[in-house]
Amino acid sequence: MSLAQIQNARPETAIVLGSGLGGVAEAFGIECEVPYAEVPGLSASTVPGHAGRFVLARHHERPILIAQGRRHLYEGLSAAEVTAGIRFMHEIGVKRVVLTNAAGAIDEQFHVGGLMLITDHLNLQGTTPLLGGPNFHDMSEVYSRAWAEKFHAAAVEIGLKLHAGVYAGLLGPQYETPAEIRMLHRLGADAVGMSTVPEAIQARALGMEVAGISMLTNWAAGLRPQTLHHAEVVEVGKTASLYLARLLKAVM
Repeated sequence: MSLAQIQNARPETAIVLGSGLGGVAEAFGIECEVPYAEVPGLSASTVPGHAGRFVLARHHERPILIAQGRRHLYEGLSAAEVTAGIRFMHEIGVKRVVLTNAAGAIDEQFHVGGLMLITDHLNLQGTTPLLGGPNFHDMSEVYSRAWAEKFHAAAVEIGLKLHAGVYAGLLGPQYETPAEIRMLHRLGADAVGMSTVPEAIQARALGMEVAGISMLTNWAAGLRPQTLHHAEVVEVGKTASLYLARLLKAVM
């Protein structure tokens, strides 16, 4: 298990796995694992369902870097700190990254347990990893349309229903109120979560191609009578991981 082994492999594609989705890595041929703590500038997540390590995998002989888990703003970190992994990926040659997350479904045409391809996002987290200077970057197409077409084609090929919509990124760690969900719906959001947005901004600023996929683990607050629990998010993720792994392998 060596950081040098990952660096020397020079993977051009990376996947970031959100809450409960760590099992996706098992679908690929794993060569080595490196804890985030062994990478300068990174640290392990404090959130259940985030293993906190890089995995070097192979698919059709091509190296793929998989990040099992991420850090979040609500853990008390800055946007620059939570995107350190993206900058590390860029430094070792990664050109494209798939950002996955667990999210609450707002669009009632969707179904819980399904996947949503992110077409755009609402940054409602009050910060950005580009703070500190006049870092002006175009965000007209954060999520690659060309790559999105490949995801949709792959979903049809494997018989998987793939939703598409806008992801709203909030700070957390508390879940949203029903009033906030009604507001987000009016703003055009189809799903809501507490991650991904800073990483997408950082990746695009570095010229990386980005795709985003939300695992719809639950209905957003107020849409159904039940309360929200992180343990349920992780549990749904274990099942959704099977579908996500099939989709990623088809696209790769």
